[in-house]
Amino acid sequence: MNKNFPRHVAIFPISVVKEMTQLTARQIRYYEEQGLIKPARNEGNQRIFSLNDIDRFIEIKSLIDQGVNIAGIKAIFFSKYQDQENVIPKQNERSMLRFSDKEWDDLIEKYRTGGFS
Repeated sequence: MNKNFPRHVAIFPISVVKEMTQLTARQIRYYEEQGLIKPARNEGNQRIFSLNDIDRFIEIKSLIDQGVNIAGIKAIFFSKYQDQENVIPKQNERSMLRFSDKEWDDLIEKYRTGGFS
């Protein structure tokens, strides 16, 4: 797989995001309602997500697992991303994220070959 896959390109439907993050559709919509994520929309107005979005969900989930509430996550994200919209930390700041580049490649390949239902 091409290591230069653009992480900002929204290609994943919510069903894939649920599988990759182990979040429910309701949680995903709630985080959007709270302004923690802003997915792209396709022509049918369905949410579509990028790898950056999925990384953000994993970071949210990690923070919640550590006991941080939504207000705290908003504060963390505001200070961390105040000059950027819908981006993830730089490569060297991604210690909380659970997927390695190889795992991302495997997940993308699984998606491309119809491995998700």
